[in-house]
Amino acid sequence: MDKSSVQRTNMIGGGEVSAISIDVDNRSIHETNSLFWDTKGNDVLGATALPFYGAFVSEEKCQLFGEVSGKKMLEIGCGSGQSLQYLGERKASELWGVDLSENQIEKTKQHLAACGLSATLICSPMEEKCGIPEDYFDFVYSIYAVGWTTDLERTFRQIASYLKKDGVFIFSWSHPIHKCVAPEHDRLVFKKCYFDESWYSVTLGESTLTLSDRKLSTYVNALAKEGFVIEQMIEESDDEIMQSSNGDFAKKAKMLPVTFVIKARKL
Repeated sequence: MDKSSVQRTNMIGGGEVSAISIDVDNRSIHETNSLFWDTKGNDVLGATALPFYGAFVSEEKCQLFGEVSGKKMLEIGCGSGQSLQYLGERKASELWGVDLSENQIEKTKQHLAACGLSATLICSPMEEKCGIPEDYFDFVYSIYAVGWTTDLERTFRQIASYLKKDGVFIFSWSHPIHKCVAPEHDRLVFKKCYFDESWYSVTLGESTLTLSDRKLSTYVNALAKEGFVIEQMIEESDDEIMQSSNGDFAKKAKMLPVTFVIKARKL
């Protein structure tokens, strides 16, 4: 990756950061991001997990899953296991998880064991075939993880293959308009072009991560191409959750979406 490229501004979480545009190299991106989550990822970015889809959006309000008792569940980017716990405690019949990071897989295993739950866990990039059964799951879901993929269409193709006919795919990520806008002197100011989907590298403390900010239409079109129909999309922040949070991020969320969630069904 060419680290001599252009300096730029990006949003990570609720804050503005300095970034460097880079050339795309899928292997290097996987290595950088797996190392990030193997080491300081949770310390730097925390963990987003059900019942929350991200900042100011919750499953308890949206009810996208509905009844999950007896359903087979696969999580893309299982992180530390809290989302699998949430669904396991609601009597899902099978729990599966895949994650790029060996450390996250181990955290999930330990967390679920402490909760009296178990899951089949696989360490692999989400874009690749990795032994997950096809035409098997009632739900595939991803909480703030799909945006890490290096190949969105290929990832959605894999997810479609895992789902039964009429199976449901639910995922959340940072809203792309949020990634362009930052608070500045009591105003919201555009810091980058919404249409710029180029890859960039960010160093936070001693940790480096690599991402791309995709347009909302990129997600929608990729879903359509892989045979999904969108049933619901959520952009609104929950007023009750925002009331318990102060600061610029909550103020920003009152003006524009910071998280989006999509529920899609495999045709």
